Amino acid sequence: MAIPLANPKAQYLALRDEISKAVQDVLDSGQFILGPNVTALEAEVPVVCDAKYGISVNSGTDAIVIALAACGVGPGDEVITTPFTFVATTEAIIIVGATPVHADISPVDFNLDPDKIEEKITPKTKAILPVHLYGQCADVEKYEAIAKKHNLKLIFDGAQAIGSKYKDKGIGCYGDAATLSFYPTKNLGGCGDGGMVLIPDEETAIKAKSLRFHGMDATYSYQYVGYCSRLDEIQAAILRVKLPKLKEWNQARADNAAYYIEAFKDLPLQLPVPKPDYYHIYHQFTLRSPKRDELKAKLAQRGVGSAVFYPHPLHLQQAYLYLGYKPGDFPEAEKAAAECLSLPVLPELTAAERDLVVKSVREAVLELR
Repeated sequence: MAIPLANPKAQYLALRDEISKAVQDVLDSGQFILGPNVTALEAEVPVVCDAKYGISVNSGTDAIVIALAACGVGPGDEVITTPFTFVATTEAIIIVGATPVHADISPVDFNLDPDKIEEKITPKTKAILPVHLYGQCADVEKYEAIAKKHNLKLIFDGAQAIGSKYKDKGIGCYGDAATLSFYPTKNLGGCGDGGMVLIPDEETAIKAKSLRFHGMDATYSYQYVGYCSRLDEIQAAILRVKLPKLKEWNQARADNAAYYIEAFKDLPLQLPVPKPDYYHIYHQFTLRSPKRDELKAKLAQRGVGSAVFYPHPLHLQQAYLYLGYKPGDFPEAEKAAAECLSLPVLPELTAAERDLVVKSVREAVLELR
């Protein structure tokens, strides 16, 4: 029995008839761009995330770019962010002409350490860009206090965190903006790329909506230099079929994670730590082991998929060496990159598959002692 880390095909097969009808309806309508499904999705997703406005775009990366631009971040500005994340977070800052300034992470939840932020603030700092990594909502109140104190914009990369909560509130109600990704393997994934910007105030939402369509404010009238970043009507239709299942899928992931935490509690592994007042949606179930690579290889021998998110922190990647960082600058991020391993936690995981993951991990860890 082979157990994949992610299985978007299984999710599609469970909803094939509904998805096929939704796609056919779009094709029959002839309205493929900014149609009724996009409009409806932009109303429905913000409700799930406790946001006021949602502006759909064509990828999670573009969601960050447009959120930054809509919040006025541009050339000459600095944005404080984490080096331990998918490349899009740092990349988007550079795309809008600003400079990413990295700060280290918490070794427990892997999110940007709030206590490392203020030492990075300079007169050029315009925004803070934390990530809700692996589906664990970051420490929003501490970030908000810092942003308010220093008059900074606060934008959350929530690509992995749709449905996660802090104090029973979704990620869309915190900061100046939050972003989502609808990449196929996300907790809410389409059949292609897609994303959304969640915004609490109307003025910023209007600007973001303009920016995603070439900066247009009326037909062939352009207020900003914008982007071409519209979510396809077909993708919106597919996402609307899946959206009612999101709560159930997120809870299944959380249940699988709780099962693993109990099963592995006696092993020499650092496991995810459930935090009071937080609802973790477990886009990834990520543990830490000093023998990560050996553990990964032994799981592969047993047919259990796993993955490393992320093997190299961004400050040490070739593309970003020009920023001037060196090994040792962010020790927690560098150690996490050497130790983190994600296990299958997908909602389609059967009880038998979950037990095989547990058995395989236990055997592998004991062999490595």
